[in-house]
Amino acid sequence: MKPKLIKLFSSIALMSFLFGSGNAQSYTADWKSLDQRPVPEWFKDAKFGIFITWGPYSVPAYAPKGQYAEWYQYWLQTNAFKGAVAKYHKEVFGDQTYYEMAKDFKAELYQPEEWAKLIEQSGAKYVVPVAKHHDGFCWWPNKYANEIWGFPWTAMDIGPKRDLLGELFAAIKKTSVKPGVYFSWYEWFNPLYKQNPEKYALEYAIPQAKDLIERYQPAVFWTDGDWDQSDTTWHATEFLSWVYNESLVKKNIVTYDRYGKGIRFKHGSVYTPEYQPDMEFGNHYFEESRGIGFSYSYNKMEDAWDYNSPQILVLLLSDLVSRGGNLLLDIGPDGSGKIPPIMQERLLQIGSWLKKNGEAIYNTRTWSRPCQWSEGKRDYKPERTPGDFKANGDFMLKMTIDPEPGYAVKECFFTTNPITNKSYAILPKWPVNNRFVIKDLKMKKDSKVHLLETGEALKWRQEKEDVVVTFPAFNPDRHKSEYAFAMSITN
Repeated sequence: MKPKLIKLFSSIALMSFLFGSGNAQSYTADWKSLDQRPVPEWFKDAKFGIFITWGPYSVPAYAPKGQYAEWYQYWLQTNAFKGAVAKYHKEVFGDQTYYEMAKDFKAELYQPEEWAKLIEQSGAKYVVPVAKHHDGFCWWPNKYANEIWGFPWTAMDIGPKRDLLGELFAAIKKTSVKPGVYFSWYEWFNPLYKQNPEKYALEYAIPQAKDLIERYQPAVFWTDGDWDQSDTTWHATEFLSWVYNESLVKKNIVTYDRYGKGIRFKHGSVYTPEYQPDMEFGNHYFEESRGIGFSYSYNKMEDAWDYNSPQILVLLLSDLVSRGGNLLLDIGPDGSGKIPPIMQERLLQIGSWLKKNGEAIYNTRTWSRPCQWSEGKRDYKPERTPGDFKANGDFMLKMTIDPEPGYAVKECFFTTNPITNKSYAILPKWPVNNRFVIKDLKMKKDSKVHLLETGEALKWRQEKEDVVVTFPAFNPDRHKSEYAFAMSITN
C-alpha cells in the first residue's frame, strides 16, 4: 500500500476511534450531564400514547371506587380501606394467596393483533404496556423473577404461559405505532428488596431492566416504583448513562423522571404527572398519564359515569399539547385479555376525531401562548378527595364549556407546526353566532384560515388588535368533529 493511502486510512481509523469513544462517553453518570439529553423529536411529534395495565390483579379487578385496582395485592396484604379488599378476597377467593391467583390469569382471549389494530385506530403513536408492576409479575420470560421468588412468576411460566410482551411487540411493529414498556423498579414484597434495597437494585432490578431493554428494544422506557429509595440506592445515573451511551436504543429511546426519592419533577427527561392536569412545568417536556376511569387497571367497581367522555379526553389531549406535553391514556383489559367495550369505544371515538383534526395535534409545538382565556378568574382548581392527588376528569369541562360562576374558560387551544409554518386554534365548542374572535393577533393580508375537518376557507378580518373569524352555518352532515373544532392559520 502506498504511504499516502496508509496515512489516509490511519486518519480515518483514528477519527472513527475518537468519534466512537466520544459517542460512548457523551453522557456521564450525573444529573448535570444526563439532564442535557434532549427529548427525542419523534416523541414530541407523537403527542398521544396508550398505557396498558394488565396482570394477575386483573383477575379480581377490584378496588374501592376511586382507587387503583392494580394495587390489589398491596391493599390486600396491608388490610387497607378498613379491610374492604381483604373481605372481598376472602369471599371470592377464600384462602388463596395473591401469588396462587396467577394461575387464573390465563389471558385466554388475548389477541395481540386485535389490540394493535385498536391502538392504531385510536390515533395513538406509541404504546406502553406495564411489563412489570409493583407485584413483580413479568409479561416476558426472564430468569431474574423466577430465581428471586423461588416459584414461577412470569407469564411464560404460569397463567398464560406465553411471552405476552413479545407477542404484542410483534403485532405493534406491523402498525405505525411505536412499542414501549413500563417497568417498576421495586416490588412491594420482594424478599431481597426488604432485606437489602441496594443489593436488590444491583443484582436484580438493574440487570432485569437491561435484559428487557436489550431483548425488546423499546422506544419508550417508563420507570416507576422509585419513591422509597434515593437515586443513589437505585444507581439511577449510572443506569441512565448506560441507556444513553451503550444500549441498543440509545439514540431514540424516551425516558422519564422516576429515578429516586426527590428526583421526580426535578431531574430526568420527560416529567410524569398522573391524574394531575393542573400541573405546569414551564418549558420542560411532560406526559400526563391517567386511566379513562379512576383506575389504570380494570376495576369492575367503576360504573359508566366514572369513565370520562370522549369530549373530556379530546379536550384534555388538546390542552396538554397546547402546553407542550403528551397524553398517555390507559386501558385495562380484564383477566381474560378482553379490553372492556367502553374502553374500546373511547379509543375509537378519539381516533375518529384525530382523523379529522390530527393536523392540529401531531408534529406541533407550543405557540406564543397555549390558549385564549375568556373574562373571569383563572385559578380554578379541580375537585379532589381529601388526601388524594387525583383530579376528576370533569376539570376539563369546567375549564372550557361549563365554568363555575365567576371563573374564566379556555376559549381555544393554540398549537403550531414549525415545519409547515401553520398554526392552529382548537375550539371546545362551535362559536356563538358563527363568529370567533382571536384576541391580540395581527395577521398578514394574505393569511388564510381553514376549518380543518372540511377544508372550508373561513372569512376573517382584522379589527384593531384582534382577528374576527366567520364560520359557516353549522351543518351536522358536514361538521362532525363533535368534541372540538380546529382551524388552521397559514402564513
